[in-house]
Amino acid sequence: MAKSCKGLATELVKCLSESDCVKVENRPFRECAKEKSPNISSECVGLRETYFNCKRGQVDMRARIRGNKGY
Repeated sequence: MAKSCKGLATELVKCLSESDCVKVENRPFRECAKEKSPNISSECVGLRETYFNCKRGQVDMRARIRGNKGY
């Protein structure tokens, strides 16, 4: 994983691990991250969108040349 998205990934995992989706429903992180569940806080949803945009920026050739935006 690239260093530019690593911090976002750890924050997302930490946020999801504290959510009801993982704690109460005992669902895996990936399943909770994929769907828009009401059991996930708006902070986690924002982190998820930012992380996905960061990963998308690594694949986009124009963004690879310029580098990822600092979120």
